[in-house]
Amino acid sequence: MKLAVSALLLTAFTLTIAQPALATTGPGCLRVVNVQQGDVLNIRSQPTASSPVVGTIPAKNHGIIVLKGKCEPLNRPWANRWCPVTYYGEDKSSKGWVYARYIRDNDCP
Repeated sequence: MKLAVSALLLTAFTLTIAQPALATTGPGCLRVVNVQQGDVLNIRSQPTASSPVVGTIPAKNHGIIVLKGKCEPLNRPWANRWCPVTYYGEDKSSKGWVYARYIRDNDCP
């Protein structure tokens, strides 16, 4: 009995390892739009244009921008909302708020 259970567990473990890793895809990631080549999208500490810049995302970003909650305030049109994001760049990450006018949905890599 022990041998049969051990063989079954070993088979299940082997099949689990043999499965290919699935890529993280789908909603939740973003891309920069409406920002001129050579310019950056500012990441702010709070959802206001007057709050300090805590990071930047290049117009042709080489990183991952992840939406971390709902864009607000909900009573405003999409382009006039602020969205909480985390940007994972080439050499660092930044967490804060970006203006919705400058981002669009994108599949996660």
